Amino acid sequence: MKKVNETDTLNETIALLQNRQKQELRILKEQFELTYDSLKPLNIIKGAFKEMSTASDLKGNIINNIIGMSTGYISKKLLLGSSHNPVRRILGTVLQFVITNVVTKHTDPVKS
Repeated sequence: MKKVNETDTLNETIALLQNRQKQELRILKEQFELTYDSLKPLNIIKGAFKEMSTASDLKGNIINNIIGMSTGYISKKLLLGSSHNPVRRILGTVLQFVITNVVTKHTDPVKS
């Protein structure tokens, strides 16, 4: 059996550690680029909109608000028509606001 030279073993270990260091540096640079891109203001805004558009709770709230607003508007038009009387117009706007709030908060019966 040959005797293992400690200098050769040490040189091999150094070469392995240098390769490992190069790989880790490459990975660190890639991670830095990803982090840098994700922290750009435009990408933060895009991420926020993407997150909001996928949230089912937000979709439900938007649908509830649309139903409430349209119901309030339609009820105002049906009850008052196109009146030119300022008092009736103010009362119609208040009525529209009340109906919109009631319908928006209680949309489950309206949806069914």
